[in-house]
Amino acid sequence: MSMPFYVSPEQVMADKAEFARKGISRGKSIVALEYGGGVALISENATTLSKIGEIYDRIAFAGVGKFSEFDTLRKIGVRFADSHGYAYSRDDVRGKALANAYSQAMGEAFTREMKPLEVEIIVAEVGDDSLAGHENSALYVVKFDGFISDHRGYCVIGGNVEDVQGLLESEYSEGLSQEAAVRLGLKALKGGATDNGNMDASTLEVCALERSRSGRKFTRLSTDEVQGMLDG
Repeated sequence: MSMPFYVSPEQVMADKAEFARKGISRGKSIVALEYGGGVALISENATTLSKIGEIYDRIAFAGVGKFSEFDTLRKIGVRFADSHGYAYSRDDVRGKALANAYSQAMGEAFTREMKPLEVEIIVAEVGDDSLAGHENSALYVVKFDGFISDHRGYCVIGGNVEDVQGLLESEYSEGLSQEAAVRLGLKALKGGATDNGNMDASTLEVCALERSRSGRKFTRLSTDEVQGMLDG
């Protein structure tokens, strides 16, 4: 009887990580930026499939990589938030708890499944001055292996992260207007793109969590609204 082929656990994990990174790097970058009135999420997306969406009253989701996988995660997040808000209070649904739940699910898939999830996600939560302890906005990135990190000001997933993040590091400042945040987001995306010649309002997906909105804070900007911001 021949001996079975042996692969070390370290090599299995390294191969899974390399597989996931390659899939994610083929996607277009997404940036999330805090501005004076909320949080903006910006992505190059010429398709009708949304990469950015609403999870709950003050929480948004963005995913890059394999669409079917991150869209499934988005729906799981909606159910998680709905059940938590129903069992306790809508004000108790927090981005940190949702990001932790995603971290556990994605880490479990990476460890136990043959093929890891080819996705990275952003969980964004806008602050609300009327809720004690909820005043500050929060940004969380969850990677394919479940690693979770929190960010202040901005974060980037997908594509050429280093170049996009480098530009944001040099030009981002607190208290931006929404228009300035969108313009900076586009500039950063162009800085990390291999071909940015066609990147304009018609190929951007732009959403925002606005502090000033009553009730649900999420809004999706139209092409005309984005064009007006870029022209300003």
